[in-house]
Amino acid sequence: MHVNSHAEPGGHVPVMLRRVLELFAPALAVPAPVLVDANLGLGGHAEALLAAHPALHLIGVDRDPVAIERSTARLAPYADRTTLVKAVSDELPEVLAAAGRDRADGVLFDLGVSSPQLDEAERGFAYSYDAPLDMRMDTGQELTADAVVNTYSEGELTRILRDYGEERFASRVARFIAREREAGHITSTKRLAEIVRDAIPAATRRTGGNPAKRTFQALRIEVNGELTAFERALPAALDALVVGGRVVVLAYHSLEDRLAKRILTARTRDTGPPGLPVPLPSHQPRFRLVTRGAELPDEEELARNPRAASARLRAAERIREPK
Repeated sequence: MHVNSHAEPGGHVPVMLRRVLELFAPALAVPAPVLVDANLGLGGHAEALLAAHPALHLIGVDRDPVAIERSTARLAPYADRTTLVKAVSDELPEVLAAAGRDRADGVLFDLGVSSPQLDEAERGFAYSYDAPLDMRMDTGQELTADAVVNTYSEGELTRILRDYGEERFASRVARFIAREREAGHITSTKRLAEIVRDAIPAATRRTGGNPAKRTFQALRIEVNGELTAFERALPAALDALVVGGRVVVLAYHSLEDRLAKRILTARTRDTGPPGLPVPLPSHQPRFRLVTRGAELPDEEELARNPRAASARLRAAERIREPK
């Protein structure tokens, strides 16, 4: 399948699409396969999978109502083979049950923020636009980046920036934010980016891109509970797989990728006591890794789609049922 035939609106291309199709092909070569796209976005991966597998039923999940709306239009030619649900990925068991399914042949996680969320200034995800501090993937939820920035304690802000943004100067940035909000409510992405820039030492600002990048990542993760949702969703996805079923994870920063690695490694390891002459069946792994470490996009993809640069792909397959 020619990858460019699945370019997103605005010219974006689903990340590592060819490799995603290759990895799922064996799992979906069964009668009436079912795949869950747990982060549907604009539906680029979903469209390609549906086109490649005429018997596939795809269940698409996204918390963003705009994503559901746009994917519904995009996937209209496959409407009889799709079920699109506004939900968070960690609601996967409930989504499957509501669709009358208890198992799946594949589950795709395409994590992080989507192109429309980044490109639509009013969503407040990007430091490159001046917009209200929002960052909600689900526009109906209450918690916003505005609330985090203006109401969280300095200590809480430090923790979020350190843990979710891996910001070296987390305490300094939190202190600058706390000081600035005493003079008035911080309402815009531009103002926040200026505060962060002032907080980062000049020598550090000269390298590593926009100094606000890590702070904006941390706030987005906090607002949307992204890591918490994924930490519950990936084990649930593995539990839902049939034998031969596969899960594919596309992560875009080290926190997501380390979490995926930890969960997949734990599920693919023999848990029996070391040194036994014969492995205990009850302790043999139920899954195997399909990828060696994290796979990266190739040079051709990076030239076509610079936003793929941070992508890291991992995959695993169920090889036996639980005892």
